[in-house]
Amino acid sequence: SCPDACDEIPRYESMKAKGNPVPPVSPGFAVEYECRPGYRLIVPLVRPTTTVCLADGTWAPPLQEACTRKSCPQLTEPLNGRVEGSFQFGSQANYSCNEGYNLVGTPVLHCQLAGDGNNVAWSGDPPQCEKILCQPPKQIENGIFSNSHKDIFEYNEVVTYSCKPSTGPDEYSLVGESRLICTGPNKWSSNPPECKVVKCPYPSLPDGTIVSGFGKKYYYKAEVQFECNQGYSLEGSRKIVCEANNAWVPEIPRCVKG
Repeated sequence: SCPDACDEIPRYESMKAKGNPVPPVSPGFAVEYECRPGYRLIVPLVRPTTTVCLADGTWAPPLQEACTRKSCPQLTEPLNGRVEGSFQFGSQANYSCNEGYNLVGTPVLHCQLAGDGNNVAWSGDPPQCEKILCQPPKQIENGIFSNSHKDIFEYNEVVTYSCKPSTGPDEYSLVGESRLICTGPNKWSSNPPECKVVKCPYPSLPDGTIVSGFGKKYYYKAEVQFECNQGYSLEGSRKIVCEANNAWVPEIPRCVKG
């Protein structure tokens, strides 16, 4: 019996040996290759697909890859969006939507082996690009917003809140964002503001005086600046602001002798 000459069956990315021969094999042993799952023969076929074991342990003829990746069905651009990538087995297609549209479904499809284990197919259904729309934002107490008669708002559309005139002794202040923008499906750029009375106590400063921001009442965002009388120095902040919790920020400073 001849000694075994070839202790390895050549391996290829796109092809596999028919019948799964087990090395070592004797001289003269022929191996025929077929395409791996997900691959097809290159057409027209000019490359050999059979090779023979020689006595010196080499194979002839030396083979080149004779198969190429199968392609999944061509994908069409989604309406109001785009798809990028390649359609070959093992690759992926990435979907995105134009500004003002929202992607519904899976953004990435993979070209993979189909259920039969040989053909290739996309991993799912292509997504769709839906126009971004917003339901009206929330109504607020003591306030209104622009275009409140509309039942739907488009992408980038703006509503502006304002406060109603107060029926009591103090006016309403708008606390928060007055402009809301439709930025995503039923998504506004921020929460609606509040319309409420914000009133800070009268900012008296012993041994000092108010130099700007005089008023009878101090409402939201009112600013006051102080200075101390001669012979006194100021401890704290020269400027204070009336904030939403009805308090001065930072706190009212002090005038210290010396």
